[in-house]
Amino acid sequence: MSSQTPEQPAGTRRPLSAIDVVAFLCEILAFIALAVWGFVTWPFPWNIAVGIATPVLAILLWALFVSPRAVFAVHPFIRAVVELFVYAGATAALWAMQLTWVGLAYAVVAVTVGVIAGRRRFA
Repeated sequence: MSSQTPEQPAGTRRPLSAIDVVAFLCEILAFIALAVWGFVTWPFPWNIAVGIATPVLAILLWALFVSPRAVFAVHPFIRAVVELFVYAGATAALWAMQLTWVGLAYAVVAVTVGVIAGRRRFA
């Protein structure tokens, strides 16, 4: 779906809200957490491969299914599942690095913001 409403002229979009900014930060933190997990928890030389491949895979999934200009237009449920999969991966990565409370806090914020942003997007 487009973020453009009938009242907006062509080539414009609604202004960013605080929820949009926090959602973007959650996305970026997910990619960072996956990269750090790959570089920190795996032995050399696997740490280089996993540290690069894991966030690249998450970014690819995000670009294909979740981003505002996603390659594939999928049902909102599929979009939410892919978004939740990336957030769950980042949470698991934080837990694997012994950052359990940080992972739990991240999961609560990311899922809450994802639900609010999703409801606003498809309302």
